[in-house]
Amino acid sequence: MNFANLFSNMIGSAKSPQNEQSNWIKCPKCLALMYYKEVESKCNVCPKCNNHFRINAKKREEYLCDEGSFVEHDASLAPIDPLKFIDKKSYKKRIDEAKSKTGKTSSAVSGSCTINGIPVEIVIFDFSFMGGSLGSVEGEKIVRAINRAIEKRCGLIIVSASGGARMQESTFSLLQMSKTSAALNRMHQEGLPFISVLTDPTMGGVSASFAMLGDIIIAEPNALIGFAGQRVIKQTVGVDLPEGFQRSEFLLEHGLIDMIVDRNDMKKTIADLLTFFLKDNPKVAQQAS
Repeated sequence: MNFANLFSNMIGSAKSPQNEQSNWIKCPKCLALMYYKEVESKCNVCPKCNNHFRINAKKREEYLCDEGSFVEHDASLAPIDPLKFIDKKSYKKRIDEAKSKTGKTSSAVSGSCTINGIPVEIVIFDFSFMGGSLGSVEGEKIVRAINRAIEKRCGLIIVSASGGARMQESTFSLLQMSKTSAALNRMHQEGLPFISVLTDPTMGGVSASFAMLGDIIIAEPNALIGFAGQRVIKQTVGVDLPEGFQRSEFLLEHGLIDMIVDRNDMKKTIADLLTFFLKDNPKVAQQAS
């Protein structure tokens, strides 16, 4: 048996953690080949180089929410095609394909849960649904989650993984930037915490609106975060960009985010922050009494 060829075939067939049909995972950063259970036991983080694999909304829910506590809201909300938009294929067909691929009706999943026993409203973006793009439905889900948080006097978590505003909805999607920002301002006036979690990638109109408006902005290690792509920026300014530009470590160094937290520590960190923000809130204390 040619073991060199066998090993080469194993590497060639290694797939990402999202593909459940493969027992082997090849890390795109360090190229290490690992058994999928080893990676899953580390919250889909490479045990060799700490590379954080992209994961879907369901996995995020499992890692952040207390077991059995998540209750989804607004699951029936689904995008329509008000502009009858067609590029290489119609927007309606793209939506149908995304629904078939993910089993979801939009790129954002919203609901209520507890995190280490603390009630919270949460919105999680799923990059596998049209690149986690922000459209009318996603904006509406965020605003409804904010309204529930204000009504319940609890905090809000938004986990972003998005390429930005959805071009197929044009101005309808761009309006969600101001719509969500205005709703978050109401939450701020109520003295309730909004914790924004930025994952790989968080780009475009999402990074230019609610994702960067958190009372605390947390990022996963080496997450790509920015507005325009590096190639566009380089062509515009005409100079070479710094090493690590638009990665979470670069943003932390330049004061654009508050902290970088490993996925394994994210749940405890968020719970600690919620406890800190809510313990002295006079409106929350009045509500409790």
